[in-house]
Amino acid sequence: MTLPIETPAVLVDIEIARRNIRAFQDYADRHGIRVRPHIKTHKLPQMAELQLEAGAIGITCQKVTEAEAMVEGSAQIKDVLITYNILGTEKHARLAKLNKRVTLSVVVDNSTVIDGLSTRFAREDKPLTVLVECNTGADRCGVATPAEAASLARHIADAPGLQFGGLMTYPPVGGTERVQAFMSEAKRLIEANGIDVPTITSGGTPSMMEAAGASVATEHRPGTYIYNDRSLVARGVATWDDCALTVLATVVSVPAENRAIIDAGSKVLTSDLLGLSGYGHVLERDDIRIDQLSEEHGRLVSDGPINLKVGDQLRIVPNHACVVTNMVDAVHIVEGNKAKAIWPVVARGRVL
Repeated sequence: MTLPIETPAVLVDIEIARRNIRAFQDYADRHGIRVRPHIKTHKLPQMAELQLEAGAIGITCQKVTEAEAMVEGSAQIKDVLITYNILGTEKHARLAKLNKRVTLSVVVDNSTVIDGLSTRFAREDKPLTVLVECNTGADRCGVATPAEAASLARHIADAPGLQFGGLMTYPPVGGTERVQAFMSEAKRLIEANGIDVPTITSGGTPSMMEAAGASVATEHRPGTYIYNDRSLVARGVATWDDCALTVLATVVSVPAENRAIIDAGSKVLTSDLLGLSGYGHVLERDDIRIDQLSEEHGRLVSDGPINLKVGDQLRIVPNHACVVTNMVDAVHIVEGNKAKAIWPVVARGRVL
């Protein structure tokens, strides 16, 4: 069925998104885990509201301007965690304004960031809540040992204008046991210094249904779960029917029997591979591979006749839904094959 939508376009099936939200919220409720979804996947206040209405306690953002856009976009967003080391006087000034509007927390993994935040917030009436980021195996940011976490917790607790809020980690897939071991020891050391650890927050979609295995964690921050994508289907944690976000593309050329060109290239589908071969999955056409992208063209190939004609529309599950969201000004909200609304991606490009 052809949709009356100019292509290329990003579609979000709202009922699938609601179902995905509910599935993890139900799991978290059963296990006493607070849900704080990461909005980088959708960047939409309306989607955050669906998550909050389902039971989420707040949202996670990655950058200051992203948090600003979300708070501006919804009166329901009142609790925000920014999981990033924040440096610079301009960003600190924006944080101070945001801290007046909502319950705000940030994370750090070094003393330089703590001292910079303290310099600004020492002159504010309301302190800033700061968590220590811990490396539990993903090897991105985060302190390497529980002892380092305890040392930074003391630094935060002693810093003017700041209050210690707990511990944060973004573990690798399958890292639940490491989260439990690291965070339990860090919590023990911090409490031995007379400091409370009110929050221990972990994250990630691929292992979210194992989150209860890290019983020391009080909350979980899934992101991609609301949409799912080809990478999660490949991991076996979602099916094509769980994928709420698709790219609608039109065939613009069929230059060979086994080859066709669509109007969605790297500027829509992205060049992210995430260990996969090809650049997305064409729904209902398992025989087709998207083997090559240029900026505005996607090349589709098949081992036999491709059986497409110019003007055909295809729906593609991208490898990585989060990046696709940031590629477009708006997404088309659909229910099955019915177009319902257009939602501007208000936090698109908010990377400061």
